Amino acid sequence: MMKSEYYKIFGEDLIDREAIQQMDAAMKLPISVKGALMPDAHVGYGLPIGGVLATYNAVIPYGVGMDIGCRMCMSIYPLVPKIIETQKDKLSKILFEETRFGFSKFENMIEHELLERDIFREIKFVNSLKDIFAKQLGTSGHGNHFVDMGIVEIKHKDDQLNLEPGSYFAILSHSGSRHFGTEVCKHYTNVAKDKLQLSGQVARLAWLDLDSEEGQEYWQAMELAGDYSAANHHIIHNRLSSALGEKPLRRIENHHNFAWKEKLVGGEELILHRKGATPANAGDLGIIPGTMATPAFLIKGKGNEASLNSAAHGAGRRLSRRKAKSVLNMADLHSYLKEKGVELLSGSIDESPMAYKDIFEVMNQQKSLVDIIGLFYPKIVRMR
Repeated sequence: MMKSEYYKIFGEDLIDREAIQQMDAAMKLPISVKGALMPDAHVGYGLPIGGVLATYNAVIPYGVGMDIGCRMCMSIYPLVPKIIETQKDKLSKILFEETRFGFSKFENMIEHELLERDIFREIKFVNSLKDIFAKQLGTSGHGNHFVDMGIVEIKHKDDQLNLEPGSYFAILSHSGSRHFGTEVCKHYTNVAKDKLQLSGQVARLAWLDLDSEEGQEYWQAMELAGDYSAANHHIIHNRLSSALGEKPLRRIENHHNFAWKEKLVGGEELILHRKGATPANAGDLGIIPGTMATPAFLIKGKGNEASLNSAAHGAGRRLSRRKAKSVLNMADLHSYLKEKGVELLSGSIDESPMAYKDIFEVMNQQKSLVDIIGLFYPKIVRMR
């Protein structure tokens, strides 16, 4: 196995030095083989958000992240966009009543096929999380998680997307595996720290050998978290579709914050961690969101191995949450949203568009990674 500490940085001018230093440290691990840093990258725990790392036969829980399987999902409907103007109050009411954020939950979510998975019987730690797993089904988290109604504009005919060019009413959501994913990440990171006897900053990059019992446990729990995240989105979109009385023409979705077994050039299988990075293998459809007032990009991967077949997963933070709360204010945010024609049902100042990088600059730095086939413009936004 040939090891290299060189890795490609996309949009280096947009990335803070600390995030690059975190990626440098990750590339020095004895298990690291290849890496890449996306233009939306910023500081995270362990691997920077926007970091992509290929390892040999080992998985890093904090290389995946706490919100395991965090996901984008878009439903596109056979409705004219004008409905947002003519029925805004009705749509806002539907969005508010049919979604749950944070500690809020649905009272009737008691059965789901995921709750019957063998893993709950086979792994004691996973079983200890089953109750909160069940209670948070179909809900979204805090932070940058959202459910938006808006307009998607398809630029040109794409055989894979199979939609005529034009404008459509659409719903876009961003959320993950809730408390379950967080606890899985923390638990197995502590297991890995103890096994490797690591301390200090590098301990956040503690890894588990996939031949070990603990490594296999984490991998199974990670895959369950990914399925859980997908199920949460499907529940959200199905509830909204039912309330609208419409079936979507097309649904597009993709994970980030996950690890995949993939073969790169040369054919050897590696463990590919994408922490805040979108899969962009040739032909992959995906969504890269902007902010509550800037467009999300519907993309198709080009399969560029320099990025380990990956792309950015969003605009990326320019200001930390703490900094955003200290320098930004709600009055300016509401004025900006009004100018952009966006109605915010609920949200916080740390998610202000001003706290993020310019999504157009981010996309400009990855023209070699993805093709843009459509843009989604948020118009009614719900967060937290």
